[in-house]
Amino acid sequence: MKYLCALLMLMAFQNTNSQDLTIPPKKYIDSVSLENAPKRKNNKFPLSDQNNSKNWKLLKALSDEFNTKTLNTERWYPNNPGWKGRKPTYFHGSNVSLENDELVIRVNKHGNEQLPEGYTHSTGFIKSKNKFLYGYFEAEVKLMDAPWVSGFWMTNVSKDWWTEIDICENAPGLHYNRHDLNSNIHVFRAPKDKGDVKKHFSRTKKYYFPLELQADYHVWGLEWTPDFIRFYIDGVLFREAKNTHWHQPLEVNFNCESNKWFGALPDDNRLNGEYHVKYFRAWELKK
Repeated sequence: MKYLCALLMLMAFQNTNSQDLTIPPKKYIDSVSLENAPKRKNNKFPLSDQNNSKNWKLLKALSDEFNTKTLNTERWYPNNPGWKGRKPTYFHGSNVSLENDELVIRVNKHGNEQLPEGYTHSTGFIKSKNKFLYGYFEAEVKLMDAPWVSGFWMTNVSKDWWTEIDICENAPGLHYNRHDLNSNIHVFRAPKDKGDVKKHFSRTKKYYFPLELQADYHVWGLEWTPDFIRFYIDGVLFREAKNTHWHQPLEVNFNCESNKWFGALPDDNRLNGEYHVKYFRAWELKK
């Protein structure tokens, strides 16, 4: 698979124009094969474990099918209460809506409202009011086909403890990112009895995905236990990491944002992007 990735990357760079040559080479860990991707039989269990071999219990009261007219504010903050956004894109509630049984996040729906200094564009963010510690978390989404990062991730920022698990963090609205499947886990700080981390570190992996990620819906899944962190797409396991520090209860986030590291900066000619989320489901292991 790694040889396939190298060949594909060589072909891609041969077809780029001179402007694109400033883009750094991809460092894919591996490629993802969908040949044995499981078929959905039911909604009770994770796509990767449709026969429930691990004995998952759906947390229905904490999951969301987004099939109501308005966002359930008992489960979600309709914006991020603690973060305005990564400049130059501001998080604004006008960009979040529920339509046709989906959560939809758009860009620049704030109208004539003046944004804070340093912000030129707006997009949306929702955050769970509940925190989770371990379990299985899944969402079916269609990523924004515009130069913003679409995210499905978990974090919790406190004075002494701040960790993050990025289940989906991708910007396929930029043509050179269309096959990039990004995976990252962060520790910004941790108390003495939880690793005594004072300086941020992350463990980043990038995989080649055989389809264009923005072209259709895909299912992202996270299996998180005291021992390991496993990442899935369309029910296929593509990464497993040892759980050395991620033992903090975390909130769930869906958002779009600017991020220069992805090349995802606002483009006034591409303000029609939409990030669609069909559902969010959470499970715990039966005791």
